[in-house]
Amino acid sequence: MHRYLLHNDQLRDAGELFLSPGQVGLLNGWGVFSTIRVYGGVMFAWERHFARMRRDAELMRVPFPPGAAWMEERLYRLIAANQAFESTLRAAVVRNRGGMWETPAVTHDFDLIAFTADVNDWGGGVKLGLVPNARFAANEFAGVKCLSWSQNLTWYERARERGLDEVILLNERGELSECTSANIFLAFGEEVRTPPLGSGCLPGVTRTLLLEEIRVDGARVVEKTLFPADLEQADEVFISSSTRELLPVLSVEGLKIRRGERVKNLLQTAFSDYVARYTAARKQSLTINVTR
Repeated sequence: MHRYLLHNDQLRDAGELFLSPGQVGLLNGWGVFSTIRVYGGVMFAWERHFARMRRDAELMRVPFPPGAAWMEERLYRLIAANQAFESTLRAAVVRNRGGMWETPAVTHDFDLIAFTADVNDWGGGVKLGLVPNARFAANEFAGVKCLSWSQNLTWYERARERGLDEVILLNERGELSECTSANIFLAFGEEVRTPPLGSGCLPGVTRTLLLEEIRVDGARVVEKTLFPADLEQADEVFISSSTRELLPVLSVEGLKIRRGERVKNLLQTAFSDYVARYTAARKQSLTINVTR
C-alpha cells in the first residue's frame, strides 16, 4: 500500500488510526468495493466501476455517495498525493449504522475508504484448481462485490499453499462460475465462451468490456453455460480482471487442457488499444489534473 489513503474528505497516513470497531460495516463486511486500474493517471472504466458499486450498494442497503463526480474528485486527489499514476486503486464504501453494536462515535451513514498500491506482476500465466459448490447461483446476492470477501481469500490462500495461482469456483449445479478474483473464458475456435451471470459470477468490468465493447476479427465473445469437462475440450483457457487484464491458464489441477494463446492475444491487443483510447479521451475531458 502507498503512503496515503483516503477517508471521506481527508487524505491520511496509512499508518494512522482513525476507524472505529463500532462501524457496523467493518465488523460485518457490510459494504461494497471495487478495484480499479490506473493508467497514466486515469482511472480506467471509472463509470462502469461506479455504476456497479452503486447497484450493489442499493441491493445491499449500503448508503452511498451522492454522485460519481463526488467520489471521482476525491479518488483523483488520492492518486495525486501518492503519485500513483500507474497503480491499482481499491475503493470501498462501508455502512456505519445499524444494529445493537453501532458506536455512538459514528457521525456518517457511510465511510468512503480508498488506497493505492503498485501494480502486481502476475507472471505469464496461471495454474488453477477447482472448488465445488463455492457459488450459490440462486442467491439474490450472487454476483455482488461486497466487503464480506473472506471465503474468496481463504480459497485463494489455500490455492497458493498448494502451488496454484487461483481456483475456479463451481456453483451448486456443477457449472463453472468464476475465480476468486477473476472471470474465466474458454475459446473454441473463434468463439470465446464465458459463464453467464446466472452462474453466480461477478460481472467483472473487463469481462463486460470483452462482451460489449471489444471487437476483433477472429474472436467473438459470448455467454454460455460451461462445465469442467469443457475445459479439456477448449482450444484455449484464460482469465480476466481489472488488475490482470487477460492471462492464459497454464494448467487446471486434475485435467488436461490445451495451452493455445492465439485468441487471447488477439483480444489482449484489442483491449490494450481500447485502454489507450479511453485514457487519452479521459485526459482531454477531465477537469482534474492527471498530469504526471
